[in-house]
Amino acid sequence: MAEVAFAEHEGFSLSSPGPGEWSLVVQRFQQEQGEAIVRSWVRPLGFSSFCTGVVTLSSPTPFLRDWVENNYLHRLTEIWSSLNPNVRSLILVMSDAQPQEVSSSEKVESAVESLPDQGGGLDPKLTFENFIVGKPNELAYAAARRVAEAVNIAFNPLFLYSSVGLGKTHLMHAIAWHIQKNQKRRVIYMSAEQFMYQFVRAVRYRDTMTFKDQFRSVDVLMIDDIQFICGKDSTQEEFFHTFNALVDNNRQVVVSADKSPCDLEGMEERMRSRLGWGLVADIHPTTYELRLGILQAKTQHISVKLPAKVLEFLAHTITSNVRELEGALNRIVANAQLVGREITLESAQDVLKDLLRANDRRVTIEEIQRKVADHYAIRLADIHSTRRSNHVARPRQIAMYLAKILTSASFPEIGRKFGGRDHTTVIHAVRRIDDLIGRDPVLSEDVRLLRRMLA
Repeated sequence: MAEVAFAEHEGFSLSSPGPGEWSLVVQRFQQEQGEAIVRSWVRPLGFSSFCTGVVTLSSPTPFLRDWVENNYLHRLTEIWSSLNPNVRSLILVMSDAQPQEVSSSEKVESAVESLPDQGGGLDPKLTFENFIVGKPNELAYAAARRVAEAVNIAFNPLFLYSSVGLGKTHLMHAIAWHIQKNQKRRVIYMSAEQFMYQFVRAVRYRDTMTFKDQFRSVDVLMIDDIQFICGKDSTQEEFFHTFNALVDNNRQVVVSADKSPCDLEGMEERMRSRLGWGLVADIHPTTYELRLGILQAKTQHISVKLPAKVLEFLAHTITSNVRELEGALNRIVANAQLVGREITLESAQDVLKDLLRANDRRVTIEEIQRKVADHYAIRLADIHSTRRSNHVARPRQIAMYLAKILTSASFPEIGRKFGGRDHTTVIHAVRRIDDLIGRDPVLSEDVRLLRRMLA
């Protein structure tokens, strides 16, 4: 009702939607989505007509019409209906000007003006300044900054990969934000799914030349979650040619995925090879120190003070990914603000009961020892022995490291499971492996494989 009252105050008639109400809808939409998205995607639309509950809007290009239909039309309809109950739906049609009257270059400019807002808009919180750097992600962070700041291309493509929720999309957004703010390079950022959708639409409407112009005329192409097009031959073929055209013309390509190029099943060999041409940067699972740093930075950002014990508890307990970690923190803060309950370790555990059950690590130390021994082709007895030869000592340290991050056992408990060793030996092993993961790619891959086997 507040929306309707506002509309009436502005002098609009609830019975006959028109250009004036459309302007109000655009204003409200801009408050939610920001000026960049509205300028690029919504303002080019025009009010055309209203009949029996249906508002018709006109679009100057098929590309713009299709993008709005699939990304913003539903929300625009909701806003207009809240302002005027007589509006039940919105449809988009082509304007009287024929599509061919818009040149390819104008279509390209229409596409890139919005960027890097393609793909539903960039998250303003995902910047370099808000990215917490630690050993697991320092290479990926440094590479992302180099791409964002460099005048000349240092490596092409930049390929970022990690498991879910470890920060690769954050770095993708940060690159696009930095370029948008500090340079005049034209950027397209979107998910691989959206790339495929645009390609399919172009084929359907026989407008592939415009599609090629849009994607091959930019300075930086950024595609998130490239694994989505694995097994989709036609889309891979188009991306392959787009990739080659950009690289051949010294244009930057940045790609992210959940696996390294060589592990992308369903991706053509020639495409896997090209994705590995430049720099491949892995983001490793977070360490306790990095998780604690992320939580501390988050609390400063939202201006909420939490007891150190609560932050340490979260950093020790929620180890799966950063998104879940931040989600746990948000739940604790929201509960305190809404219920008025003091934030303590006990209240945090109570609020997160379901999440803690889901994160209850059931992997046993004995299972870890067996998997490590099998992987390195050593005897299980060697894991417990006092032998110090490197081919036994290193797997033993890896097993201790995995026992610490995959179980809730304390250092002394782990030491007892490894032949009665002192807890300081376990601490040294965990720190040693944590350090080597960032410097030894072979060992890092071994640890990743073992974690997957134990999951």
